[in-house]
Amino acid sequence: MGADMTNTAKVALITGSTSGIGLAIAEAFAAAGYGIMINGLGDADQIEATRAKIAADHKVDVLYHPANMLAPAEIEDMVTQTRTHFGRLDVVVNNAGIQFVAPIEEFPAEKWDQIIGINLSSAFHTIRHAIPGMAAQKWGRIINIASAHGLVASPFKSAYVAAKHGIVGLTKTVALEHAKEGVTCNAICPGYVLTGLVKAQIPDQAKSRGITEEEVIQNVLLAAQPTKQFVTVEQVASFALYLASDSAAQINGAILTMDGGWTAQ
Repeated sequence: MGADMTNTAKVALITGSTSGIGLAIAEAFAAAGYGIMINGLGDADQIEATRAKIAADHKVDVLYHPANMLAPAEIEDMVTQTRTHFGRLDVVVNNAGIQFVAPIEEFPAEKWDQIIGINLSSAFHTIRHAIPGMAAQKWGRIINIASAHGLVASPFKSAYVAAKHGIVGLTKTVALEHAKEGVTCNAICPGYVLTGLVKAQIPDQAKSRGITEEEVIQNVLLAAQPTKQFVTVEQVASFALYLASDSAAQINGAILTMDGGWTAQ
């Protein structure tokens, strides 16, 4: 859209938004009229098709930045490019994340570094560069996608659980630092979300365990979730959109569970 759009509408930057939860969040913010910066991995043609579709469906300006979440200079460039193009940055959603599962004594050191880098340090770098502009305009929203594993642990996920607990601490600290400037920082902690990544694991799990796919869903994936239902990507997205609204101005430093009761146990 034209320059009037870029100067008046709010702008959201969402990391890890070429698929899954991040893509649903990008869609929800675009539907609400935000200019959008997406970021993430994938096939270049597919990413361009996704970007163009969001822009066309919602008649908003959508950009893509390929920043590697392990490269602080690329993250800085992504924030800079967002500001340069749109003239502002109002909402940052730190969603990029990866997983690896192994007992700690067998956990590869390079996997630890990669998960801490992508799931935790990338959020630090994004926030660090986004905050000055938000503070200057006296309005900003930082939304960190943590996990139920930001509050409780599961075996064999040492790096992921450590990173998500770290995100919880980072969220609280950032919330305190800029509270008087209209900038809030909160974390959403979903339980198991039915993403493409999770769906793909179900047949493999069924095969390796010798049980049905339905049994994998109920007894393995949703074992900890009292509702026995997955969180949907749309539910996470609408929660993020609410946290970005003026109604949520006094929600700050909150660690918000969305896990069907998992962490209530």
